[in-house]
Amino acid sequence: MTAEITIRPIQAAETHSLRHQVLWPQESIEYVKLNNDESGRHFGAFRNGKLVSVISLFIDGRVARFRKFATRPDCQGQGIGSQLLRHVLEDAREQGAQRIWCDARAVNEAFYRAFGLEPEGNRFYRGTIPYVRMAKDL
Repeated sequence: MTAEITIRPIQAAETHSLRHQVLWPQESIEYVKLNNDESGRHFGAFRNGKLVSVISLFIDGRVARFRKFATRPDCQGQGIGSQLLRHVLEDAREQGAQRIWCDARAVNEAFYRAFGLEPEGNRFYRGTIPYVRMAKDL
């Protein structure tokens, strides 16, 4: 039996540990904190009361951007991140955003395409990791 997933707003500070563990474990935890974290809308997916996936949403007028999307490695491939991303896309819509984008790791491009996001522009790198900007109209 699969445990129920609960998605709810969380504080920026609650995202930092999971961001660090999943996205940039080789860096200091300060590396995963964003200067504008406090202005974002942060969401967590919980399984059995434990935080297993996080995402942060930033809205500027009619354009939204999600950042620092991270799911615990032992919880990946189970649809938890998909539920969380669907929640954030709907929240952005409800907040009046008409377009949403992210800088995605290139290895995850197919995942974002499944949600209707398409690549824009050329690949770029953060360190040795290739990224691509992905976007869609809401």
